[in-house]
Amino acid sequence: MGDLEFSVLLAVAREADAAYGAAIRRDVSTRARRDYSVGAIYSTLQRLEDKRLLTSRESEPMPVRGGRARRYFMLTVSGRGALRAAAKARRAQLRDLPFGWRPA
Repeated sequence: MGDLEFSVLLAVAREADAAYGAAIRRDVSTRARRDYSVGAIYSTLQRLEDKRLLTSRESEPMPVRGGRARRYFMLTVSGRGALRAAAKARRAQLRDLPFGWRPA
């Protein structure tokens, strides 16, 4: 799993019921201190959905004039497992660093 896929899965987990594209992009971009494009986030969300790590549903249109529906994303059981496995692998990589260095 790539870094962006991992970050997007984490954002969906953190946002819980409010995980829609703009909120996910804001979370990922803020934490990475990098401005990800809308296209990069949505293509990653689609790829994760194709892998069945996420599901999505569309909301009712927003209650404002010209309001659009939002597409909300949720982790699947497989997505939770993939997220745990990726986090475990990253921790294992950090554990083997030389010279007693530990991440903050």
